[in-house]
Amino acid sequence: MELLPAGIAGFLAQMIDGALGMGYGVTSASLLLATGMAPAVVAATVKFAQLGTTLASGASHWQARNVDGRIVARLALPGGLGALAGATVLSSLSLQAAAPVMSALLLILGILVMVRFVTRRSRPVTTDGASPRRGLLVPLGLVGGLVDSTGGGGWGPVVTSTLLTSSRTAPRTVIGSVATAEFVVTVCASIGFLLGLGLDRVSLGLTLALMIGGVLAAPLAARLAGRLPAGILGVLVGSLIITLNLGPTLSGLAVPAPARLAVQSGAALACLLLLAAALRRHRASRALPAGADEAVPSLPVPS
Repeated sequence: MELLPAGIAGFLAQMIDGALGMGYGVTSASLLLATGMAPAVVAATVKFAQLGTTLASGASHWQARNVDGRIVARLALPGGLGALAGATVLSSLSLQAAAPVMSALLLILGILVMVRFVTRRSRPVTTDGASPRRGLLVPLGLVGGLVDSTGGGGWGPVVTSTLLTSSRTAPRTVIGSVATAEFVVTVCASIGFLLGLGLDRVSLGLTLALMIGGVLAAPLAARLAGRLPAGILGVLVGSLIITLNLGPTLSGLAVPAPARLAVQSGAALACLLLLAAALRRHRASRALPAGADEAVPSLPVPS
């Protein structure tokens, strides 16, 4: 019975990722966690399903010459170590301890996704020769890998969003380099889950269902890429992730039911207000003269 939810989660996550350019990991992990699956199994399933997608993505960016080897090297090693450590820790936690931890991380990532698309602003044109500071890449890769494996996703929202907003590197180079480094992170996370869970705890059926759902959605998602307003979709996706993970996070913190309901109601209202603001902004942008640069272009971001 778990195969159908996994397939649906993969389909929806790929639709979001294809149309928005980010969110496969955090969306699929949030949907699977909501079905009651063990957090470590959720994270492992998502990571194994991403082995093929991250390899294909990195190879495509390399062929398109969107990859800076220096950025990849400085992100991949610490990212892989962080992913291995995160997978090992998550595998060792009990269900009672792991569930609120994973929900809290996904909640933070949902907020990050929403902020990323609500606060988009114009950026100066950059060049391929510019490279992010070395001192930023190593700790960023470590944190991104740790969050990615512990939360079941988050490499793109953490690493790519940070580099796009804090460095003058060309967006296509940031995106291609982070996507290429993500394959190493995914491999290391998968190794960590294999060592921590063992093959008997990993469901090949769930992994294939998640992967097949994504494959079935890929052609339609590709048609949607760039056609939907990124700001509106980003708020919708962020709202979905927040809604799915706020309740479990508050429960894990032992927040009383009345206070929990008040917080969830307030969060729902805030999401509605942000969605209304995104709709107004979209209408205003459509009224701009042709060629006006209103915001950062919607570019693919690895999940």
